[in-house]
Amino acid sequence: MTTPVPAGETPRSATLGVLIPFGIVTLIWGSTWIVIRDQLGVVPPTWSVAYRFGVGGIAMLVWALLRRESLRLDARGWSFAAVLALTQFCLNFNFVYRAEQFVTSGLVAVVYALLIVPNATLARIFLGQRMGRQLLVGSGIAMAGVALLFVHELRQAAADSDTVLLGMGITLAGVLCASVANVMQATKAAKRYPMAPVLGIAMLMGAAMDAAFATATVGPPVFDWRWAYVAGILYLAIFGSAIAFALYFGIIRAIGPAKAAYNGVVVPVIAMLLSTLFEGYRWSLLAGGGALLVLTGLVIALSARRPNR
Repeated sequence: MTTPVPAGETPRSATLGVLIPFGIVTLIWGSTWIVIRDQLGVVPPTWSVAYRFGVGGIAMLVWALLRRESLRLDARGWSFAAVLALTQFCLNFNFVYRAEQFVTSGLVAVVYALLIVPNATLARIFLGQRMGRQLLVGSGIAMAGVALLFVHELRQAAADSDTVLLGMGITLAGVLCASVANVMQATKAAKRYPMAPVLGIAMLMGAAMDAAFATATVGPPVFDWRWAYVAGILYLAIFGSAIAFALYFGIIRAIGPAKAAYNGVVVPVIAMLLSTLFEGYRWSLLAGGGALLVLTGLVIALSARRPNR
C-alpha cells in the first residue's frame, strides 16, 4: 500500500530525482575550471571550444541512437537548436575561455555564480515565475557568501585592475548568454523535443559556429597532442558537456531556471576545494566565511517546497 503524500509536499523520489543530478552536475562543473585552465596555451580558445562541442555533440547523438530516439526535427526544432547553439555552445564558452586569459579561473567561477540573478529575472519576465520568500532569503545569504569569495579572489588576482575589469566584463557577457539558454529550457518549446537529439544537434551546430569563427579570426585548426590536452578535451566533452548539460537542463525543466542556477553558486566552492587538493590553494578566513554562507543559502533555498510561484 502506498502512503499518500500530504498536499503541498514533494514526494521523496521526486526530491532525490533532482538532488542527485544536481550534485553530479555541481561536482563535474566544479572540476572543469582547472581543466579549462590547462586548455589555454598552444591552441586558440575558440578551437578548443569547437573540439569540445564537436566531440560532445557526437556523444549525445550516439546516446540518442542507443535510446532509439529520432534525430529528426521540424523547422521550429532546428530554430530552437540554433539559438541554443549560439548562446550556450558558442558565445557563452568563448567568453569563458577568453576570460581565463585575463583573470584567475577562481574569479571566473565566482562571477558565474551571479547566474541566478539573470535567470530569476528572465524567468519572471518570460515565464511569469516569481521567486518564493524562502528562495529569496536563501539567495540573499548565498550572494553575501559569493561577495566574500569575490573579494578574496580579487585580492589574489595578480593582474592589474584594468585587466581584472576586462576579464570580469567578458565573464558577465558569458553569464547573460548562458542565462538565455537556461530559460529556454523551461519553455514549452523545449519540452516538445527529446533532450538528447536536440542537445547533440545544438552542440554540433555550436561547434561549427566556433570553427567558423576560429578560422576567420585565428586561422586554420591548431591541436595540442599532449596527453593532458587530449584527456582534457574528452573530459570536457563527455562529462562536462554531454552528461552535465543533459542533467542540468533536466533540472531546469523540473524546478525552474532560478533554483537550478544554485548549481553555479556552489561550483566555486567545489572548484576551490579541488584547487586545494591539486594546486595548493590556501584558504583565508574571508574565503572560508564566504563558502559557509554559500552552503547555508543553498540549504535554505533548495529546501523550499516550490522553486517559484
